[in-house]
Amino acid sequence: MPKKFVRESVGLYEAKTQLSSLVDRAAAGEEIVIMKSGQPMARLVPMESRAHLRVPGQGKDAWKVAADFDAPLPDELLDTFEGPA
Repeated sequence: MPKKFVRESVGLYEAKTQLSSLVDRAAAGEEIVIMKSGQPMARLVPMESRAHLRVPGQGKDAWKVAADFDAPLPDELLDTFEGPA
């Protein structure tokens, strides 16, 4: 999406009543400055990038689970998890 460098100032009341259309305009590349009492207070800008959805199966065969992964731990190791008797 090409960036538009259009900057428009809108009052806070207008921003509240027209938020949906302002968000659409910002998503299209516009930058909108929200003013309160004549002072700039916030900028509504397009998102820089969007996270891509994960694709199932991309890690297939990248790692293996050992056949005994759920075997009981050795007593010496279990003792380290238990406090003093």
